[in-house]
Amino acid sequence: MDVPFWVWALTIAAIVGMLLFDFVGHVRTPHAPTLRESAIWSAVYVGIAVVFGLLVLWFSGGQYAGEYFAGYITEKSLSVDNLFVFVLIMASFAVPRELQQKVLLFGIAFALVLRTIFIFVGAAAIEQFSWIFYVFGGFLIWTAWAQARSGGHSHDEEFKENVALRLARKVFPTTDEYHSDRMVTTIRGKRYITPLAIALVAIASADILFAVDSIPAIFGLTQETYLVFTANAFALLGLRQLFFLIDGLLDRLVYLSYGLAVILGFIGVKLLIHALHENELPFINGGEHVTVVPEVPTWLSLTVILATLVVTTVASLAKNRRDRARGFESPTGAGDEAAGREGLVAQGPGDHDPHATGPEQAPPSPHDAAVTDAAEHAASGSTRHRG
Repeated sequence: MDVPFWVWALTIAAIVGMLLFDFVGHVRTPHAPTLRESAIWSAVYVGIAVVFGLLVLWFSGGQYAGEYFAGYITEKSLSVDNLFVFVLIMASFAVPRELQQKVLLFGIAFALVLRTIFIFVGAAAIEQFSWIFYVFGGFLIWTAWAQARSGGHSHDEEFKENVALRLARKVFPTTDEYHSDRMVTTIRGKRYITPLAIALVAIASADILFAVDSIPAIFGLTQETYLVFTANAFALLGLRQLFFLIDGLLDRLVYLSYGLAVILGFIGVKLLIHALHENELPFINGGEHVTVVPEVPTWLSLTVILATLVVTTVASLAKNRRDRARGFESPTGAGDEAAGREGLVAQGPGDHDPHATGPEQAPPSPHDAAVTDAAEHAASGSTRHRG
């Protein structure tokens, strides 16, 4: 796929322009977005991504368009899973709802810059070393196994152990209170960073680790650097709106982690097959290409990804419906987790009462206790690290 420089420049300018529009139009004046606002702008960004895919189809053909859509859908799906950690971060730092947009947008901008670097480094590595496909494929299969084994219950640990937070608290003096939407404030002549800045560090450092999964995954679907970049960019651009649109509903997607494990495992196998076709390692088939197993076509990749997401969503909704009909909570605690997280995310600092569990004063779920503990540690200056 030959992409001229002016197309690259125009694409990057358009993406930066959308980020600036998002900041000026929605984030500069702190406010809590309504469900209607989030739904409209989520649809707008998805529409932009679809229109771009149709342009790829028009100018470059069905093969590249299929690769783009497969990459975009995969990145979007992984982004939804990432929102679990974002919700936990917002809750743990009791970020006021009207300030959450700023944290998310700055975190998304950071993630976009970081992933762009990863993409070009990955593309250069693939160009020089065909064996890198073995590394990517093996890593994705291992990630899929770990994802399926954890069943999506690793999100708390992913956030709690964040080394960047520990470093930030050691290096910079911090306040316990929010000061409007300021990242830095001055108290008695001394400069401090606010909890808003610490929350941004948590979001940004989480994005670094998310990229480790997502970049190899999309390179398993297309090796076209331009398509990898645009699929990542469009998946990230609507993430802020998606956060507010499905906040509180994430934990009802009880099988999402298993669905993503299937997708990552499938892409990992696809990468290994491609690695065999490009094989140059002397200890495998004498350094000759291995073509016994045919490569996975793009249409099959797209079909598997879409089918897996549909089955995962339908199964999750059916399970929640059955649990409600039986009158008890699902084993994952989805209902309580969603409600607990929504309450924490909507509150400001100091408003959370760890003993208040609702009108009926039911005992708190284990997840609520974990989030409460994280919130108390955030206020007292404790640290977290995502391994």
